[in-house]
Parts: sequence; structure tokens; C-alpha cells
Amino acid sequence: MVAVGLQATASLPISIRSITKRYGAFTALDAVDLEVDSGEFLTLLGPSGSGKTTLLMVLAGFIRPESGTVLFGERDVSLAPPHKRDVGMVFQNYALFPHMSVAGNVAYPLKLRSIPKAEVGRRVREALELVQLGTLGERRIDQLSGGQRQRVALARAIVFEPRILLMDEPLSALDKKLREEMQIEVRNLHRRLGLTTVYVTHDQREALTMSDRVAVIDGGRVRQIGRPRDIYERPDSRFIAEFIGESQFLPVVLRDGAAWLDSHRLAVERPPPTAQGAHLLVVRPEKLTVLPAADSGHGLNLFEGTVKEVVYQGESSLVYVSLAGGLELSVRRPSRGADAVPVAPGAPIRMGLAPADVVIVPAELHP
Repeated sequence: MVAVGLQATASLPISIRSITKRYGAFTALDAVDLEVDSGEFLTLLGPSGSGKTTLLMVLAGFIRPESGTVLFGERDVSLAPPHKRDVGMVFQNYALFPHMSVAGNVAYPLKLRSIPKAEVGRRVREALELVQLGTLGERRIDQLSGGQRQRVALARAIVFEPRILLMDEPLSALDKKLREEMQIEVRNLHRRLGLTTVYVTHDQREALTMSDRVAVIDGGRVRQIGRPRDIYERPDSRFIAEFIGESQFLPVVLRDGAAWLDSHRLAVERPPPTAQGAHLLVVRPEKLTVLPAADSGHGLNLFEGTVKEVVYQGESSLVYVSLAGGLELSVRRPSRGADAVPVAPGAPIRMGLAPADVVIVPAELHP
């Protein structure tokens, strides 16, 4: 995006304290605590019905919780109506006015704030330039593509220079290619303006691509929060490992400070959990290496089995493997490149997992 016009504003931190929201017997949010740093891009990630959009609507003021507190900076906004919170909002369906032009839509929040007409024109031009729609101000909304409508909604949300930006799955209606392009543009816009941003999505890749931190929500609770790499590489529960990325699980037992897979002691880089007993080894297909027959696999955790099936998926292939005892694993291999060890259904196969890639989680679904 072109860095023009609108300037970075003094963003605000957000403090969410013990927020609870119920609908009859259903608890949508269960005493949620969450801190968002000033200028941070935080994504609320979770499956449908997890509570992520409910939490965003609480921040926006459209839903009032039964209990708890929301602070924007030092200001308690728990009871403030939406128009008194001074936040920019981008909705899933964009919520644009079809009877207004592009410029009219972007100007709307400024007119509500009684901004002088000359100032309105300047800010609208700058906002449209920022989202690369500088020449489309007079166009009607029904003449725009989905991606252009998304840009208009974004320009309208930032034109009055809010200190917090809330976004509810704004890219969900776009096709894959445009969605990926817009992910980068939204991220660049955040870096340009420095707005504290809370973004809702159910798309794991989108969350990993865009965020400073990700809060994974399920059952109305924050299950894990951290940097995208930490969430992906170090899930702390089976739910997180299953929800983010491809994962498979092998039963392990923790005893005497070590992790055991059957009679084999796993080589680990980080100490395993302190709780003893049954746990699960998380194995991501791309973390496994197919070993040539002459490779001893020294230092790796080794798995031997028989190839069941090889599924070609374009840039990579997924190899399904039967292990002893009825267990199964799959390994993802590039379709071309250095990994040239041939595999075929019925052939024996040896795979290695580096100690740094060993992740062990409790056996139960939720922590």
C-alpha cells in the first residue's frame, strides 16, 4: 500500500477482564481474561460457535456481557454504546450503503462526527489512496468487485483515525488468491497506521500469516495465546494441535522424567510435561523425514512401517504409512527437490523425527 495521508495515531491497549456472556443455558463467553498491547495485531481464532465473534461484539459494544470489564487504555467502556467507543469496525458483510458512492460511504463516519466539509474531503481522499481506490470515489458500490468493497469498508473504518480497529472475518467472502493478497495488504496497513487491531477468523493460515499474537478460543474460553510460530510449533493441548495445521497422535507414557513410545525412549530437546502417565506425541507430517536405507538416522526418533498410499497434491505428496501395532502416520514430501527417496505402496519406509520437533500434550481433548 502507498504510505500517504492518514497518520499513525496513539493507539490504545485493551484489557478484557472476566467477561462472561450467556444465552439461556448456553455460555458463549466464560470469564474471559485477555490483554491486547497498544499497537498490537491480535487475532481471535476458533471454530464456529467458539465465542470469538461474541467477544469482538462485546469490544465493539453491540453485545453487553453479564459480567466483567472492558478497558480501552484507562477508560472503562463496559457500558458505553458503540458510537461512544471510538473504534473502527469492519464487518464480515462490509455493511456498506448501496445508495451512496464510494466516497460517500467513506465520508459517513466523519459527517457523524461533524467534521468540517473541507476536512472530510481531504481525509476521504487520503483513506481511498491508502487502500488503492483513489480513482474510484464516485463509483457506486454495486459497480465494485468483492475485493474493492472490502477496501471501501476498510477505508471507512480508518478514515476518522480511531485508536482501535476491530475486524470480523472481513476476507471470508473473497476467493483464495485475492484473500491471500488482502491478508498482506491489511497487515501492511496495520504496520503503517499502528492501530491496536483485534481480528476474528476461523482460518488458521490467515491467523498465522497476519498476527503478532493469536488467541485460540473454544467453548467460550481462551485455550492458548502466543506468537503464531509458538502456537503452531508448541501447541499445549490436543485441541490446539488438531485445530491448527495437520497433526497426528501417537500414545506415549511419561515416567521418570522421560517420554516412552512402547519400549523406546524418545529423544527430546525440551523437557516433557511434569505430569506422569498417558500423553500424546504430536507428529506433523511435514516434520517427518523419509530416510534412505543407508541412513542410520542417528539422533532422530525413528519410525518404521509400510507405505499404504501415496497421494499427489501438487507441490507435495502425502504418504500414508502403517506402523506396528495398528498405528498410522503420514509424512508430507515435496513433489520435487532434494527429498528423492522413492516410495510406493507396499514398500518399507523409515522416517525420522528430530528431538526439536517432539511435542507432547495431555491425552484429554481440552486442558
